[in-house]
Amino acid sequence: MGISLNTVPLTPVLGAEIVDVDLSADIGQDLFSLIHQAFLDYQVLVFRRQNMSPADHVRFARLFGEVQVHVMNQYHTDGHPELYLLSNLDENGSPNGRHPDQGTLAWHTDGSWQRITGQATMIYSIEAPERGGETEICDMYGAYDELDQTARNYYETLHVMHSLDYSRSRNHPHEPLTEEQKRAVPPVKHPLVRTHPETGRRCMFLGDHAETVVGVDYAAGQVLVDEINHQLINSKRVYTHRWQPNEFMIWDNRCVMHRSRSFDTTNDRRVVRRCTVLGEVPWLLKME
Repeated sequence: MGISLNTVPLTPVLGAEIVDVDLSADIGQDLFSLIHQAFLDYQVLVFRRQNMSPADHVRFARLFGEVQVHVMNQYHTDGHPELYLLSNLDENGSPNGRHPDQGTLAWHTDGSWQRITGQATMIYSIEAPERGGETEICDMYGAYDELDQTARNYYETLHVMHSLDYSRSRNHPHEPLTEEQKRAVPPVKHPLVRTHPETGRRCMFLGDHAETVVGVDYAAGQVLVDEINHQLINSKRVYTHRWQPNEFMIWDNRCVMHRSRSFDTTNDRRVVRRCTVLGEVPWLLKME
């Protein structure tokens, strides 16, 4: 008998739990092919009751491709520059009352501020608060499909500037990028509508790293970006993940947006490590 995958859908629109797979073990090619297909089919995958070391985390991520080394090296952790730690604990292991990255509270797309953008983001939960701190994922295939033809035709003509410095400065201004970090990640231009390189489906590509629309007045472009970002979120297309310790989640940045929810940073503990696998330069396949 061949290998099979036990999947349990999480919502009618997106997301599946993968049951009885140990990600700390060696994942053979046959099993990985099934996981990868589920990743494309469901956009979000959840693996519960995992025990993943930092090395396990990076090893699994590399099955998908090259893993990003994030420019904000102050978040690097565990001796692996590919890993990014988000924690509200101080040096004594107590809650410090500060959110580690307030930019994560806004809907965004990981790595959209790079020319080669994020493919898969992978988060492993170490500690989870009793309330709050959820991760929400919103389907961007559906966001495109819900548009009328006039809006589709218009949006398909637009390109948007994405900038990590822009989003960091407005959401986490007390810890801005250094000058060296700014130079390493200048603003980049991406289409507002992209074709998913593996499924061939069209989807919206935006988020909080998007700064303004190319070719229009800067301030008007900012307003338009914010308006479209708001328009793209529909609760019927959102999966909300309420974290427990030792859970692992993957999502496809090419066709979803996501955000984390606030929590009591003074009394509760939230520690997760994450990484992002690089994808490709976004493009829109023109239809005849």
